[in-house]
Amino acid sequence: MSKPGASSEASERGATESALLGGRLAGKTLLGQVGVLAVWPLLEQVLTFCVGMTDLLISGRMSEGAERVAILDAMGLGGYVAWFFNILQIAVATGVMALVSRATGGKQERLAKEGLGQGVWLGLTAGLISMAVLLMAGPLLIKWIGLGPLAAERAEQYLRVFSYSGPFSGVLVAINAGLRGSGDTRTPFIGMVVVNGVNMLASWLLVFGPPGIGGRGIDGIALGTVIGWAAGLAVVVGVVAIPKVGELNWSVEGLRPNWPVMRRIIRVGAPQSLEIAGMWGIHAYGVRVISSLPIEGALGAHILAIRVESMSFLPGFAIATASAALVGQYLGAGSKEMAVKAVRLCWKIALIVMTSMGVVFALAGRELVELIAPASSMHVDLASPLLVVCAISQPFFATCIVLKTSMRGAGATAMVIYYAFGSMILIRVGVLAVASSLGLTSLLAVWIILALDMVSQAFIFTRLHFRGKWLDAKV
Repeated sequence: MSKPGASSEASERGATESALLGGRLAGKTLLGQVGVLAVWPLLEQVLTFCVGMTDLLISGRMSEGAERVAILDAMGLGGYVAWFFNILQIAVATGVMALVSRATGGKQERLAKEGLGQGVWLGLTAGLISMAVLLMAGPLLIKWIGLGPLAAERAEQYLRVFSYSGPFSGVLVAINAGLRGSGDTRTPFIGMVVVNGVNMLASWLLVFGPPGIGGRGIDGIALGTVIGWAAGLAVVVGVVAIPKVGELNWSVEGLRPNWPVMRRIIRVGAPQSLEIAGMWGIHAYGVRVISSLPIEGALGAHILAIRVESMSFLPGFAIATASAALVGQYLGAGSKEMAVKAVRLCWKIALIVMTSMGVVFALAGRELVELIAPASSMHVDLASPLLVVCAISQPFFATCIVLKTSMRGAGATAMVIYYAFGSMILIRVGVLAVASSLGLTSLLAVWIILALDMVSQAFIFTRLHFRGKWLDAKV
């Protein structure tokens, strides 16, 4: 039996906690706040999945035989190089989100607008640098990975056009990060609906459309991506320009170049750029091992399995986005206790969602792969066993996504890079290199090694979370 007044005390405490945050999060329970912040990113991730699926469906139906295998391998490599392309953009976004969420939680409206405005300039710079680097270094990266001549030629075609999306995506990613940090996840969703919708439609028309529009092959897929990012940026810039009470908008002061604010964003984002660059290098080594396997279509099968797995980790990232925003806002409001509670609630939700999807992968993995590549039994046979490994690793993957993202939201990016690298270098590089030198590698073996790294990182970041030092990071 509860003590007299216990329920009223709990009610008062809940009211006090909900009063810590403003805007769309004001007056809501912690679960309600997670819902507000996660629902739009979740829908956004669904769209992202649809775009990836559309690109694969288009590329898998553009040709037959060896050309089809080459195009699927090229698109697989394109996905990895595109990740490298986004290193600086994601770093800027991490810094912007951490700063804006702290400012919003501390009710520093001017600083939040400055964070948004300076994010635009930093995002544009990151996008231009990314474009230039990809144009110059793209062919060298393709050569280093070791694709066959035909696949390498198609990959170079794709990346040459894709690189021009850099300035558009750099700015939009920064703006979206600032809006999410302020508690507005709906506007970024609207922007990404436009990006992804235009991308899918334009790519399809540029490949399969009537004469004069279609027939552009893999160039058409890449050009559709560029058009999509440009359209999404135009829409979000316009939406943010409309004054709305309690939401983040443009200001002249915020858009004026402000080095002290830029420096704060860079201080948080720079370690993130190093982390992503290192992660890309480590993953690229794995891709090189896969592409060197004496198995036709190994890289394409690898990417197909990742596409299926994204049905799980994309929702996980949406939940982690909510966790990072809440951590930043509650720390800005001076409540470490609520920041920790937010992370643990998101952690539980991600575990349930991703583990449930893991069960689906284990039971129906082959059928899911066949939906993406119905005309390529070779790819289906190679990719299906990988989803069993994927299924087993889902609880560990969920733990890594939420705990690492929440620490970044708190500004503890240096801590994340230090411990993540330690595990990845030891397992993804060390163990894989030893296995490769002994001739023990197969596509399934590579995935088992990657899963072991995920297990290792899950235990590491669980320990770091409970130690709590990440709560003291400075932004």
